[in-house]
Amino acid sequence: MAAAYASYLRLARLGTSSGVNLSTLRSITCPKPTFDRTLFDHHDIRSSSSLFRQSHARFISQLVKTNGKRLHLVDTLALVRSLEAQGLPSQQAEAITGAITEVLNDSLGVVSQLVVCKGEMQKAEMTQESNLSKFKSEINSSLDHHFSLLQHENEKLRNDIERIRTDIRHEIDKVTAGQRLDLNLEKGRIRDELTNQNAETSNLTNKLDREIHTLRAQLEAAKYEVIKYCIGTLGSISAVGLAVLRIVM
Repeated sequence: MAAAYASYLRLARLGTSSGVNLSTLRSITCPKPTFDRTLFDHHDIRSSSSLFRQSHARFISQLVKTNGKRLHLVDTLALVRSLEAQGLPSQQAEAITGAITEVLNDSLGVVSQLVVCKGEMQKAEMTQESNLSKFKSEINSSLDHHFSLLQHENEKLRNDIERIRTDIRHEIDKVTAGQRLDLNLEKGRIRDELTNQNAETSNLTNKLDREIHTLRAQLEAAKYEVIKYCIGTLGSISAVGLAVLRIVM
């Protein structure tokens, strides 16, 4: 990168001394290019002014096309004639011109890889925006999908809970009905036992009443017999007493 910039500076100095027409190259433009200025952050060219660096960076960015084709930066014929005018042979002048052209083209090839046009940046921004929109849509779709899954799981859990509640209620009703049936059966059995016990108690009561009446009748008969015997005994004693009194008298 420093070599490319140094080559350009040498070309500028050579153009001023040899009459190279560099201003004609400014007509080759890329639509509002954006140049990566980190290209000139090397310590060898840090002493140059920022204004000079920015103006030359804009100039180099104008020499690079978006299609990647190399451009001739010098008027080779004028450069060869200038070198020949300074006393160099024709072959040496052509060799020097070819070497300068090749070095500049190679340098611009390196620089062109770091130059980004506004169209490319807009294309990259559009690609990023498209990717971001796609990512947002994927996130929204994923969120909607997960939300629908959660709703489905929630509905499934609600249905399961309702089914379990229904089963529990059915089991409770079944157990309650069984217990109620057992209680009714137990009540019926106890009622039957009480009825049987009442019948037996009634029979015993009737039997006891009959026995009591029989005993009472027997007691009445025995009482009459005793009274009768007592009356007879008293009558006999009275008769004996009277007989004794008559005898004594």
